[in-house]
Order: sequence, then structure tokens, then C-alpha cells
Amino acid sequence: MVDTFAKVERPRRLPDEVADRLAQAIRAGRLQPGDRLPPEQSLALEFGVARSVVREAISQLRYDGLIEARQGVGAFVTDADQRRVFRIGPACFAKRKELMKLLQLRTGVCAEAASLAARSRSDAQLRLLESCLRRMQTAMSLGEEGAAERVDAEMRFYATIAAASGNEYIEEFLGLLDNRILTELRSVAVKNAMAAEWGERVLDEHRAVLEAIRDRNPEAARAAARAHYERAAKRLADRADFADV
Repeated sequence: MVDTFAKVERPRRLPDEVADRLAQAIRAGRLQPGDRLPPEQSLALEFGVARSVVREAISQLRYDGLIEARQGVGAFVTDADQRRVFRIGPACFAKRKELMKLLQLRTGVCAEAASLAARSRSDAQLRLLESCLRRMQTAMSLGEEGAAERVDAEMRFYATIAAASGNEYIEEFLGLLDNRILTELRSVAVKNAMAAEWGERVLDEHRAVLEAIRDRNPEAARAAARAHYERAAKRLADRADFADV
């Protein structure tokens, strides 16, 4: 009988995958500045996805400044100079504001979850937290290619804390918030990870949470989790008004 099961990896959203492949083609030079993208229907057939998936992927690339839409003509690859000065549009601002509200909402909940986890966590849960932190660090070493994994590892870190709290309502509530991020705000969260949540200084915030839980120090765990989310929300709010490229 099998004693343990391998973890189930969270699949990437189809629009993110399509956007990433198109972005790679642009950065590799297979699609040159001025080239017109194939029609949405052609791309949908080529990728084997619905047209709505392609439409969302192209929208992401437009907000990234990699392409520009010309009314009645199509979508075209921008040149490098345009990308450097491209500014994000109102829709991207709205999503960034929504992400910030979710970070603010998570502050108190994750702080209490961390405090409870410090009291009730198991050794197995502690090992899983340590594994999540290592995944965050490894993902950052990959640069841009590791950004999505960095986001997933952090979400898994705090989901584990919620489970370790022993309060199923906290776990369910954070699961709902995480699902909102994964289904509607994933691209914004990944870009924000690259722009504002990168580096040892931020990892140290997560380490402080882990160390307090390891030491079974509820007050320190609460303070560390609260400090991280307050700082993360501020970092997001303080970001410059430029595209996340």
C-alpha cells in the first residue's frame, strides 16, 4: 500500500499559457515588431483552445505592451522602444486595486491563522511549510520563468498555515480568496511578484512567520504574518504607473 502521495500540481490557466507562448515567440524574434498576429480563430485552432482564451491572452499581451490593437485591422507586435514607455490601461489598474484589497483582507485572517498554527501545527505541516519556502527561493533563482511558481509556492505556504490553524472556516475562506486570485487575477499577481515581491528581503518576511510557527510562538507568528501582508499591500500600492514588463 502506498504511504504517501505526490502533491498535485496546480495547472496554469489556459490564457496565461497562450500569452506566455506568444510572448516567448515575440522575445525570441519569431514574431517581429510590426508583424500582425494571426486572427483569433486561427490562433484558437493552432493552440487547441476556445477563442475566448485567445482573446484574454491577447488582452494580457496588450497590457504588457508587447502588442497593440488597431481598430478594425488587428493586433500587431510593438517595437522595443514602445514597450519601454508603454503605460498600463484602466482595466489593469482595476485588477491591481482588486489584488490590493484582497491582500488587505488577508492581513487579519492570515495573522490569526499563523497564531493558531503556532499552537497546533504538526511536524508534517512544519516540513511542508519549509518545503514551500524552499520552492519560493528556487523559483526566484529562475528569474521571470519562475514567477508563476513563486506565486503558487507562496499561496501554498499560507494555505498550509490555514490548514495548520485547525480552523476549517479560516481554511475555507482563504481557499475562496486564493481561487479568486487564480481564476481572475493570476497574471496581475505574477507580474506583481516580479515587480515587488522578489528578493531576500521579502523572503525574510515569510521566514519570520515560519520561525515563529516552528518555535510555537503565537504572538510572534501573528505579528510576522500581519507585517508581511501590510508591507505587501504597501509595496503594491507604491508601484510606479508603468507596465509590468
